[in-house]
Amino acid sequence: MSESPYNLIVLISGNGSNLQALIDACASSELPNTRVTHVISNRKGAFGLQRAAKASIPTTYHNLVPFKRKHPQTEEGTAAARKEYDSSLASIILSLSPRPDVIVCAGWMHILTPEFLNPIAAQGIKVINLHPALPGEFAGAGAIERAWKAGKEEGLKRTGVMIHEVIAEVDAGEAVVTEEVELREGEGLEDLEKRMHEVEHGLIVEGTRKVLEKIKK
Repeated sequence: MSESPYNLIVLISGNGSNLQALIDACASSELPNTRVTHVISNRKGAFGLQRAAKASIPTTYHNLVPFKRKHPQTEEGTAAARKEYDSSLASIILSLSPRPDVIVCAGWMHILTPEFLNPIAAQGIKVINLHPALPGEFAGAGAIERAWKAGKEEGLKRTGVMIHEVIAEVDAGEAVVTEEVELREGEGLEDLEKRMHEVEHGLIVEGTRKVLEKIKK
């Protein structure tokens, strides 16, 4: 009897090139006995949804705006909307069949709160995220540009990419795998972004594989 396949759910917000790296790896020996069973996007126009459709992977579009409309446009109202959204997102994922072994945030531009993380953790499902910086550096949005500016203005010699476990604090969960990327003198931001994305595509597969290997043990 062959072992049951491992199931991934991938959360995206944009182009989905890292999703594509996972889809391709599942079709090869890089991620053996693994499949992407569902893709969720918080943006309707995310090209990653087309990538998923092309690979015959079911998708869900789940946007924050309807939750924001139910609350006043205040800091408290936005916080309440985010909590409701995250709780709803967790419910959607936990209602899917098959359930995921790992949830991979691959360019997912939304900070996950305990309202999402707690019910997911209670079911023993791992959540990992790709972040284009090294642990403890450039948390949050715009990490590549901020590292590039630090290279120009402060003489920073390297940045990097990490796959890390997701906790409520932004980009602060334990690193699963990291890779340094040299900051080259005189290099433009676009060229750095291109090199960073190439590293991301390999690292997201490696990080996912490491987490699955832990689950197998």
